Amino acid sequence: MKTNGLVEEVQRQLEVALLDGRYPANSKLPSERTLAEQFSVSRNTIREALQRMVARGLLRSRPGAGVYVGDQLRTSTSSPWAQLVVDQPALLSDVLEFRRVLEGATAYYAALRGTEDEYAGIRSLLAGLEKSRVDDDAATEAALDAQLHEAIALASHNSMFLHLHASVLGILREHITLNGSNLRALDAEVSAQLLQQHRAICQAICTRKPEAARTAMQAHIDYVAGKLEMT
Repeated sequence: MKTNGLVEEVQRQLEVALLDGRYPANSKLPSERTLAEQFSVSRNTIREALQRMVARGLLRSRPGAGVYVGDQLRTSTSSPWAQLVVDQPALLSDVLEFRRVLEGATAYYAALRGTEDEYAGIRSLLAGLEKSRVDDDAATEAALDAQLHEAIALASHNSMFLHLHASVLGILREHITLNGSNLRALDAEVSAQLLQQHRAICQAICTRKPEAARTAMQAHIDYVAGKLEMT
């Protein structure tokens, strides 16, 4: 295969790795030497593929520090929407409707396709939620809430779901964190209900029950929507 063809093939495979979450936003890529061994090509081929991706804004080169994944996929569509959601409360119903469909599907496929390592990560985040609830640390609880939803999307192993989730991650994170914090501030019962819902979601996913996982996630979103309507 000609050198140019090798560069394009390496670039394609690296781009797929960005889409499926193997290299998350802002993470550091392996060294040129490691990538060259992984793809069985020269370091010059790796360097050119990386340079092309840097030119497209997919990667960032930090002299002396290495090459890092950019956050273009996360922010390209979310930046203006995130502010609109904050400024226009009526848009929250649209975000919730989108979350119900997308996250119901990601929960379903996370239960179907997740790895044991990913389930361990989900359980760890749930344990963090449990602890922050006991400590009455609403800020940490809300942040872990957002991380848990992201971990579930990653475990779905569907690059399109993950891409959509990443594209509007700013909105979802702001939405989950903002509304999670607000809802938890209503009363202790709401916070307890949210935690119980997350337990049900994680239990269904980690025991590989897809339909139960989707139902639990949709019930969670419906609960949040109902509480927001009352505020």
